[in-house]
Amino acid sequence: MRLLVLGGTSFVGRAVVEDALARGWSVTTLNRGHGVDVPGVDARRGDRRDAGGLSSLVDGEWDVVVDTWSSAPAVVERAATALSDRVGRYVFVSSRSVYAWAPPAGADESAPLVEVGAGEMGEEADPPYPQAKRAAEVAVEEALGDRSLLVRAGLILGPWENVGRLPWWLQRIARGGPVVAPGPADLPLQLIDARDLARWILDAAVAGRSGPHDLVSPSGHATMGQLLAACVVATGSDAALRWVEPDVVLAAEVAPWTELPIWLPPGEAHDAMHRSDVSRALATGLACRPVEETVADTWTWLESLDGPPEQRTDRPPVGLPEDKEAALLA
Repeated sequence: MRLLVLGGTSFVGRAVVEDALARGWSVTTLNRGHGVDVPGVDARRGDRRDAGGLSSLVDGEWDVVVDTWSSAPAVVERAATALSDRVGRYVFVSSRSVYAWAPPAGADESAPLVEVGAGEMGEEADPPYPQAKRAAEVAVEEALGDRSLLVRAGLILGPWENVGRLPWWLQRIARGGPVVAPGPADLPLQLIDARDLARWILDAAVAGRSGPHDLVSPSGHATMGQLLAACVVATGSDAALRWVEPDVVLAAEVAPWTELPIWLPPGEAHDAMHRSDVSRALATGLACRPVEETVADTWTWLESLDGPPEQRTDRPPVGLPEDKEAALLA
């Protein structure tokens, strides 16, 4: 199989590249060269925001292309149009954020979507994340029709994470001492390891799947308690988890999801993020590794780095400020 990954040096794109190479596939990547290429790829250069950013791809044909773009949807439209007659299947890694907020517990691919208009597709348009992902989905479907696969991922964790959610927890817990643990401990989570996401993507492409699929574990595949306990074990620290009730956390004006990454208090937002119906993904082969493995492998990766992990510049920093943590612990 011939695979083209638009990106391919970090997180999900890198996981896709590594999985494909392990299968013996021929892999081409296109990126600006700011990351570290996976050995064994045909690495080509180009900035997709530029009009000529795809020029290094004029001479190829591929069975599958995987695109993880997250901002200006016109960039995706340009790539999908340019490659439509030279690729067998176009996989766009989208997000469950494309659903109109807030999808209720049990929502699946039939849930209402955010609305997008012509304004979101303008060359200079850089709409909010949900509209950007949805407009890109529309562009891919218009260019490829039933040769398009929309992968609406949920919370993605694992090695090479460039958002900082699990790395923050691991680094905080590694410092030891009492650690604020937002409760309840049995709060169910939905997440997916980037490597499991990559495996499903390539399997689905080979199987000729198309249309939207929500990709995240079943709700309760892990709990907040399991996740944080795994961080303690992986780091080998003397951290002591101090469980704090949700109303106490919120009363302290701590922001869920950002200041306490991954965590959302029980209620509407939690239902939207951590209680969706992923029956379609499970029926098409999704298998999720234990959260303990994801945590341990992410810590091993962090420990292998010479400095702090790379962070996406289009996402806000995450983590609980020390003064807020001290106040909660007090």
